[in-house]
Amino acid sequence: MKASDIKELRDRTGAGMLDCKKALEETNGEMEKAIDWLREKGISKAAKKESRIAAEGICEIQVDGNVAVMVEVNSETDFVAKNKEFTDFVDHLTTEILKNEVETVEDALKIEEEGETISSKLVALVAKIGEKISFRRFVRIQKQENEFFGAYTHMGGKIGTLVVLEGGNEEVAKDVAMHAAAMNPTCIDRASVPEELVERESAVIKEQVMNEGKPKEIAEKMVVGRLNKFYKEICLEEQEFIKDSSMNVGTYVKNNHGKIKAMYRYQVGEGIEKKEEDFASEVMSQIHGAN
Repeated sequence: MKASDIKELRDRTGAGMLDCKKALEETNGEMEKAIDWLREKGISKAAKKESRIAAEGICEIQVDGNVAVMVEVNSETDFVAKNKEFTDFVDHLTTEILKNEVETVEDALKIEEEGETISSKLVALVAKIGEKISFRRFVRIQKQENEFFGAYTHMGGKIGTLVVLEGGNEEVAKDVAMHAAAMNPTCIDRASVPEELVERESAVIKEQVMNEGKPKEIAEKMVVGRLNKFYKEICLEEQEFIKDSSMNVGTYVKNNHGKIKAMYRYQVGEGIEKKEEDFASEVMSQIHGAN
């Protein structure tokens, strides 16, 4: 066995020197089989990390002509999210989704290039870096010729927004994407607000007004007023435009001959329950364990 083979295997996989030596021994020095052997070993390492919580990471957006893709990939720590191998993987993943018409994360993981799938690349990355890494979600949009993309990432990829306008122009679309990143709308307009959300909010408002002891006719008006305020908080079109408070976003877009067709906003880790670290309890448990 040549030392150069061990070095090559290490360079290609990022595995330790002894692991590379063992892999080559187990596969009679065949490089590709040794890579597979290490990958299989990586799978067992990755499996041990599945129970961990990955709530850091980055969002990335790529646009190519009439197609745009936004992805979120999570890691356990912000340190790894800034690691070049991690960001290179996210770049590759986004590019491959851009090139392939896939609709689900499962389908995206099956994308194959030169005999290697996205899934196997992810497993190898987990084994090399030593943290749980998860490809959480993506959106792939194809626009029409009379439509414009607005793409914006904020805080180094902690927030990503992708907007599609019918009419208008790219600058207006980018303004709307920047606004959405800052103001966190959940819907485009009132028609797109889920009915159950409206019903829940209405019930809460009615309870609040009743507890205030207002007469029925005044209470009904207060419910309508507070529900309108609720819409202005969550609907993109009704939010006060961050660059010009004299108008809302819908008016800004309309004044520029456009209409908002779609809006997607990702915030890294949103909805993932993060593990609360109690260092004092951890230290005390270690002290008691040592006694």
